[in-house]
Amino acid sequence: MTYPAGYEWLGTIGALPKVITEALKLHSTKEKPGPNDNPLILGWAKEVGLSQVYTDDEIPWCGLFVAVVCKRADKPIDNQPLWARSWADYGGKSPHASLGDILVFQRPGGGGHVGFYIAEDTSAYHVLGGNQSDAVTIARIAKTRCIAVRRPPFKSSLPASARPYRMAASGGLSSNEA
Repeated sequence: MTYPAGYEWLGTIGALPKVITEALKLHSTKEKPGPNDNPLILGWAKEVGLSQVYTDDEIPWCGLFVAVVCKRADKPIDNQPLWARSWADYGGKSPHASLGDILVFQRPGGGGHVGFYIAEDTSAYHVLGGNQSDAVTIARIAKTRCIAVRRPPFKSSLPASARPYRMAASGGLSSNEA
């Protein structure tokens, strides 16, 4: 597996939570600009049973990304997966943000964003998510915007790698995921 630049350490920490393994497989997926759609993103909607309501990759797709990752990781999917803030009630409350947890954020001007915890620095979470600059990327999002930290259900014990990770802050903060 190839790891995003700056996050190669993910390959050195042992077994990753399955949601992270599945999410990393989709890293760098991009929506197509203009009237064209990325058939891969539209395929995710079909895979999770949302092809009737999700018909265009210009529709926000951070929740769709989390849904397809959860499905592929054998986790249940939220009842309203396209609404980022609906993930705030998913799974169980996490005692502290850890690798593989789902983070839900408020967006300036309303709305929300959802993605997976990879790491954190003093002021931001490093979030593996979809529809971050129109792609699956890792973005730094201010901790002050986080409204929920949720742990996907595990059938057995958490992998040892499912813990918090600290990194140095580098790059700007995301302010409006789209």
